[in-house]
Amino acid sequence: MGEIIKVGMADLNVCAAPDAITTLGLGSCIGIAIRDPITKIGGLAHIMLPDSKQIKNNSNLYKFADTGIDELIRLLLLKGASRQRLVAKIAGGAQMFAFQNKSDLVRVGERNAEACVEILKRLNIPLLAQDTGLNYGRTVVFYPETGDYKIKAVGKEETVI
Repeated sequence: MGEIIKVGMADLNVCAAPDAITTLGLGSCIGIAIRDPITKIGGLAHIMLPDSKQIKNNSNLYKFADTGIDELIRLLLLKGASRQRLVAKIAGGAQMFAFQNKSDLVRVGERNAEACVEILKRLNIPLLAQDTGLNYGRTVVFYPETGDYKIKAVGKEETVI
């Protein structure tokens, strides 16, 4: 068992097996885990918003799906992953508050998940599994060695996707 690297909100990191990566408190945010199953190099990004182009102060590339996923891939390739072998899993994207309004402002979790799925599709990176939506937060741990993406939520059974 290696080290478990922490990723904060609007943050990302990469590692190689046997290390793992974790992020806490994914509410409407998405935890996107990408790995190369041969080199066992993987990374995790804690995405807060779907699109950097709609925000004026968007200097943090890691905060947005459109720029964060690109940056995660760039760092994975620098560490030795192969672009052609990358696969992904996502978790989070919850609707944390009960609103009747279907406005995009309150659909942040759903929009984050949709953006991540769309970007992965455009980049031809297979999305192997996802645990998104509903109304509860998640804490995740990603293991690049096996590809296991462990999801913990208060009052729920721990799952692995």
